[in-house]
Amino acid sequence: MNSILKNRKALSTVVTTLIILVVSVLLATVVTFYAINITTNRTQQESLYMSNLHVWYNTTSPGWAEAAFVLVNTGGRDAVIQSITARSQASDWTNVYYWTTDTSTINSTLIPTKTPTGSSLSVYLNGSATATTLKQASGVITLKSGYTLVVYINHPGSIGQMDVGTPVAVTVFTANAQWMQEVNVQAAQ
Repeated sequence: MNSILKNRKALSTVVTTLIILVVSVLLATVVTFYAINITTNRTQQESLYMSNLHVWYNTTSPGWAEAAFVLVNTGGRDAVIQSITARSQASDWTNVYYWTTDTSTINSTLIPTKTPTGSSLSVYLNGSATATTLKQASGVITLKSGYTLVVYINHPGSIGQMDVGTPVAVTVFTANAQWMQEVNVQAAQ
């Protein structure tokens, strides 16, 4: 025992071992706290549910196309809709009309409308006798958590008469994800 205390190399080996242990424990603690922080901050994820998607083409002169869908924010945080595409072509915001409500369900099937004139569009939702006025989008659309968004798009993609019966994908792009659904183009008379 006396020889260990007099030997300076033996003491430095013990100190080095202690330093390595302390540094390893501190490093493991920092990594653990970082992982916990990332996990707890990401628990409120963006989650959207897209339903009632319809794409119509009306063959009357002049022919026109229209798309409509319902988007429900079921996640724990607000969503910012940056663009909407139909057949991989971004819809111009002047052709997008929307209505936001805190009601989580839209019971009725969406129906085609006439091409709007101006900055609003009237639509009959949930079998109501009174029309709901949708406003024209002017840029990104914010959808609060728990809210429902009804969207109508005039002239989506490049849909023509020959597309009736063919599938078309409509995609909603948000700040964090993209939400896509596909439906066959229907004839509207």
